[in-house]
Amino acid sequence: MIYLDYNATTPIDKKVAKAMEKYIYGNFGNPSSSHKLGVKAKTAVEEARKKIASLLNASPEEIIFTSGGSESNNMVIKGVAYTYREQGKHIITSEIEHPAVISPCKFLEENGYNVTYLPVDQDGIVDIDQLKAALTDETILMSIMHANNETGTIQPLAEIAEIASENNILFHTDAAQSVGKIEIDVKKLGVDFLSVAGHKVYAPKGIGALYIKDGIEIEPLIHGAGHEMGKRAGTENVIFDVGLGRACELAEDLLQGKKINSEHNTPGEIKELRDYFYKQLQKIFKERVILNGHPTKRLPNTLNISFLDYNGQEILDHLDNVALSTGSACHSDSVEISSVLKAMSVTKEAGKGAVRFSLGKYTTKEEINQVINKLKALY
Repeated sequence: MIYLDYNATTPIDKKVAKAMEKYIYGNFGNPSSSHKLGVKAKTAVEEARKKIASLLNASPEEIIFTSGGSESNNMVIKGVAYTYREQGKHIITSEIEHPAVISPCKFLEENGYNVTYLPVDQDGIVDIDQLKAALTDETILMSIMHANNETGTIQPLAEIAEIASENNILFHTDAAQSVGKIEIDVKKLGVDFLSVAGHKVYAPKGIGALYIKDGIEIEPLIHGAGHEMGKRAGTENVIFDVGLGRACELAEDLLQGKKINSEHNTPGEIKELRDYFYKQLQKIFKERVILNGHPTKRLPNTLNISFLDYNGQEILDHLDNVALSTGSACHSDSVEISSVLKAMSVTKEAGKGAVRFSLGKYTTKEEINQVINKLKALY
C-alpha cells in the first residue's frame, strides 16, 4: 500500500513508540503520587509539555493535554461560551471548519447562542471584510482554522487575530492540520487558543493538546480533581503524553531542517515532491485536471485536485493500492461534493472528481512515480 492520506492520520514514528515503551512496561506511576514512580511519571509529563510548548513558542504552563483535537476544540468553544455568556452570545467561525468546530457551534445555537458562518473565496480563504461586518457587541469568540484539512489552504490568522484583539474578542484556531507541517508561533499568530491533534503529527490517536494564552480562564469541559493546572480533570495519560511530546520534538527538528533519519522528509522536501507530482499530472491530463485551494498559501504536503473526466471513486478504484481521500460521496443516483468544496464554489463537475493526495515524511519519489504511472493509464 502506498500511503498518501497523511491529512487523515499519520503512522506512529518509531522514535515516538520507543519513547512510549518505558511508560508501558515500567514507570507506570500516577503523576499525582508522591513516591518515586509517581515523581518519574510527573517528570515525564512535564518534559513532554515543554516539548510541545517549544514547537509552538509557548510557555509550558500554557499547554494542556487533551484526548485530541476534537476535545480541544470543544473545550474552547463551550468553555468560552459558558464563561463569557454575560458579555455576549455571538460566535464567528467559517463554513469550512472541521466538524469538531461546526458541531459544538450548532449545539450552542440550539441553546440560545448566535453563530455566524463566514463564507470563503474560490481559494478557500475567509473574506476579511465580511468578518469585520459580522462583528457585533455580543461577539465573544472567533474560531477560524489555521489550515484546511481538504485543500490545505492557510488562513491569514495574524490579520484576523489583530481584528479580534482590537475588538476585545477571544480568538481560537484549530491547528490540527498545520502543526508540524509549517512553522507555528502562537505569539506571531496572536491567537488566544490553539488546538493540536497528536495523530496528525506521528503520535498516537487519542492524544492532543490545547494552548491557552496565559491569563485567560475558561470553564473546564471535564470536571473532577485539579489535573492539568485545574483546567482538565482526569489522571494524566502518561504514555501518550510522552508520545506527543517526542513527536513534537521530532517535528521541530524537521521544520528546522535537522534530519536525524535520512529517510524522513523535511517540510521543504515534501513540498518539492508534491509540486513534482502536480506538474507530472498537468503534463498527462493538461487542462482536464484542476487544483483546488490556494496555489501558494497552502500546506506543503497537500494536493487537492479535480479530474474533470472522472469521479473521485473511479480514481480510488483505479488506484486500488494507494490510500487517499475523495472530495465527494458517490451514491447510486447522485454525487454529493464536500461542504468545503461547495463553500469554495467549486462546480459540481469539478467537485465530483476531486481527490486529495496528502504526503508525509515517509513519502518517496518512487511511490509518487508509481502513482503517476498508474494514472497515465486513464489518459
